[in-house]
Amino acid sequence: MSAELTITPVENESEWTHAQAIRRRVFIDEQDCPPEEEWDGLDETSRHVLGTVGGEPVATARWRAVPYDEALAAKLERFAVLPGYRGQGFGRQLVRYVLHDAHRAGFDRFVLHAQAHLEAFYASFGFERVDEPFVEAGIPHVKMVKHGVTPEAA
Repeated sequence: MSAELTITPVENESEWTHAQAIRRRVFIDEQDCPPEEEWDGLDETSRHVLGTVGGEPVATARWRAVPYDEALAAKLERFAVLPGYRGQGFGRQLVRYVLHDAHRAGFDRFVLHAQAHLEAFYASFGFERVDEPFVEAGIPHVKMVKHGVTPEAA
């Protein structure tokens, strides 16, 4: 039997501290992302979520409104699951939650910069690659977009 992930919006300083610690561990320590790129000044205008297993913070993500195609889109970012909790479907649950959260906030366009090796993962949610691959924080990425209502299950 696998553990259950509970995802909620970050609503206080303690939850924000946990989200930062997860991002620091995954992006800065594990993936060697420069701290000045990880802490990009956009956290204050983003909506953050925190995933817990048995009360233990293990995953986080954020989304924010960005201009796209002469309108606004929700840009999904900073998906991170701690190493010991990967391979249990938590990343998929996190993406699904963020898509639904942004859709509830009125968005029907979604954009993300996926690490290139995760392109098929995001494609399984209906994202399509646009433009050529690029490097962000020293890691190959692809820009992906999704239009329309989020699927109930992906």
